[in-house]
Amino acid sequence: MLCQLSQGEMCVSELEEVLGIRQPTLSQQLGVLRNEGVIVPRREGKKIFYSVASPDLLEILAVLYRLYCPKE
Repeated sequence: MLCQLSQGEMCVSELEEVLGIRQPTLSQQLGVLRNEGVIVPRREGKKIFYSVASPDLLEILAVLYRLYCPKE
């Protein structure tokens, strides 16, 4: 999930599709990350978009993405 969000803001339905995680499980995981301050939500109409909360964390995730996240 953080690999995807390190590439830019995504809404819940996009994350669900890309990750193949069902919405209840995805919402639970997003809640944990949000409560820990790792991600921040933004509401636009009925959709909620998530992004990485900190520029410093985004830099770390960029390195991890290059090393470990699947290439398309």
